[in-house]
Amino acid sequence: MRFFRIGRPLTFIAVAVVVLAHSASARSYKEVPELVAFFKAEGVVGTFVLFDPASDTMFVSNEARAKARFSPASTFKIANSLLGLDVGAVKGVDEVLPYGGKPQRLKQWEQDMSLRDAIKASNVPVFQELARRIGVDRMRQGLKKFRYGNMEIGQIVDRFWLDGPLAISAVEQTEFLSRFVNGNLPVSTEATRAVKEITLLETTDAYELHGKTGWVFDQEQQIGWWVGWIERGGKTYSFALNIEMKDDADAQKRIPIGRACLKVLGKL
Repeated sequence: MRFFRIGRPLTFIAVAVVVLAHSASARSYKEVPELVAFFKAEGVVGTFVLFDPASDTMFVSNEARAKARFSPASTFKIANSLLGLDVGAVKGVDEVLPYGGKPQRLKQWEQDMSLRDAIKASNVPVFQELARRIGVDRMRQGLKKFRYGNMEIGQIVDRFWLDGPLAISAVEQTEFLSRFVNGNLPVSTEATRAVKEITLLETTDAYELHGKTGWVFDQEQQIGWWVGWIERGGKTYSFALNIEMKDDADAQKRIPIGRACLKVLGKL
């Protein structure tokens, strides 16, 4: 800890802590009771968060769960793509990456794919190849720059978002996505533009919807994610949903619940 002996960095750190503490205390959380009904109707426990950066407000259902961390699973493909493109681990979203030739959980993953196709298919082995190209050191540095969840990757560069130690809350998901879409991450504009392009789900006259699902396969619990953002009326609203899942059928409930929440909040 030798750097604490120098006066100026210590002063900077003290100021930074004060600023971050002020920012955290200024943020407000507003429970939206109407959202609870959508989870109850589907028989699942979960949370939904919509972040409005203009008012620094989190509109939530189940605030306590919204602040609880879980493995990000395939929602990490957004950050993985962004970092991979920024450091040059892949030339662009249309460069084809190998899946490795081994049998996979889903047959559709057993083919080489570009990031453009792999993020839609949620192709795990292709994104594992991307992570290996990024490497442990650049990955660890990147997650710190992104302030992504607990920022812990351990030593296994192609499994940490699936098995841990990486973990992130729904609130942190929305904060990361808000920084990303508003150009507040230290990455190139080209990488930002490309990831926005491949995460686009829907375009209407009123809005653009971007998103990515995730599925935590754990022997003790399964967690389903849907995260993304809405661009509407010149403003951007990031969101995150997670639910506890008992079986494969529950996975189909993620997006419908999320869309219902977005409609109640006037974003769809």
